[in-house]
Amino acid sequence: MTASGGIARPQGSPEGEGPARPGAVALLLASAAAVGGFLFGFDSSVINGAVEAVEGQFDLTPFVVGFVVSSALLGCALGAWVAGPLGDRVGRVRVMLITALLFVISALGSALAVGPADLIVWRITGGLAIGAASVIAPAYIAEVAPARLRGRLGSLQQLAIVLGIFTALVADYVIARVSDGGASGRFPLGGTAWRWMFASELVPAVLYGVIALTIPESPRYLVKKRRTDEARDVLRRVMRRSEVDAKVEEISRSLAEARPVRLSDLRGPRLGLLPIVWVGVLLSVFQQFVGINVIFYYSTSLWQSVGFSEGDALFTSVINSLVNVVFTLVAIALIDRIGRRPLLLGGAAGMAVSLGVLAVCFATAPVVDGEPVLGDVAGPVALVAANTFVASFAATWGPVVWVMLGEMFSNFIRASALAVAAAAQWIANFLITTTFPAISGVSLGLAYGLYTAFSVSALLFVLRAVPETKGRELEEMDALTSPRARA
Repeated sequence: MTASGGIARPQGSPEGEGPARPGAVALLLASAAAVGGFLFGFDSSVINGAVEAVEGQFDLTPFVVGFVVSSALLGCALGAWVAGPLGDRVGRVRVMLITALLFVISALGSALAVGPADLIVWRITGGLAIGAASVIAPAYIAEVAPARLRGRLGSLQQLAIVLGIFTALVADYVIARVSDGGASGRFPLGGTAWRWMFASELVPAVLYGVIALTIPESPRYLVKKRRTDEARDVLRRVMRRSEVDAKVEEISRSLAEARPVRLSDLRGPRLGLLPIVWVGVLLSVFQQFVGINVIFYYSTSLWQSVGFSEGDALFTSVINSLVNVVFTLVAIALIDRIGRRPLLLGGAAGMAVSLGVLAVCFATAPVVDGEPVLGDVAGPVALVAANTFVASFAATWGPVVWVMLGEMFSNFIRASALAVAAAAQWIANFLITTTFPAISGVSLGLAYGLYTAFSVSALLFVLRAVPETKGRELEEMDALTSPRARA
């Protein structure tokens, strides 16, 4: 990449044909945008190792603990809601820069928090950044990726998210191990260990801002703003030169209306939204209602509550996250080969079975001092089931939903429809994350039984309503005006 924000033309590329390896350039651009996903995962999960320490230091009730953890999700919903329209107005890259600044502010504020009130404020600030990244990154990737590579490149967003989660949990584990007294103890460089967990986010946040300065704007945004010469320049880097003019014309036709998109453009004949927008909203809701983020926000506390030591619980959380990374790579290998719908169907089935096993393990565990304790058989079974659940999600619903949200909407409504769907996702995440401490306080079996039921519902929803988008050009998505559409 050049310092001015462009990609250097590969040596040996004929002037008339464009870059010799346009797929490699598209990969570079998609990877750069996906750093926002890395921060998305890092910021949302770094609190995992700090929950018990923050609860003890500020003497929090279970409800307040749940709100501190989930408060970021309020910011996520707002950030997702405004990022689409803002991206249409000022461009995808400028939103990425704003997002990087918000991540920096959140990391510093959380590390220096003096009480639960201001910690909530800084968590909400980070949530604004996460929500914005959840919309802008998949939109940008979908808009620079060739159709034949879009599934794999779109999956980079989810790969970045899970790598962010993994890195955050490893950072938590290392910081707790080298500190005197775990997450509540003193870090060797001074201060409490949990504060350094939050501060560790500064490194990727600053890196994201630097990277955002080096990438070009989305060609579809440029065409929308009638900056067609700039759009052609970007497209020459990701496709053959002979195809560029036709692509610009195709984009222009799909963006026939020049006015800014309004939320009213998403209105449809049923329940206030276009059918395809409802599909995106419900995919987002089911992705969260299966309870995946309970694992990544509360797993350390969860495993401690059933008899694990703090060190073993943190290590188990790292293993869960590593499984998440490995099976996301499986999804990237499969998504453009077998399609989106088969992965969603298989993933929902796998999650339903593994969550059902977890529900039985927790519901039948003997209670000691008010807490369920997993025995020599139930403990290993629960660990296998938890990792099977993570694997089923990571190979399917994690990346596939983000890919589909980036590609299932027409060019004209994409940013706004993505904003609505992502806002719904964060609201669903907030509901699950906030209610887990209270529901699990009644019964962990009840909590995981509910997530099992949602997984079964997700399976039925995909069977009845979700279209296949594999291999379609973004300009073809106008035809997908009904959830009955099929490839």
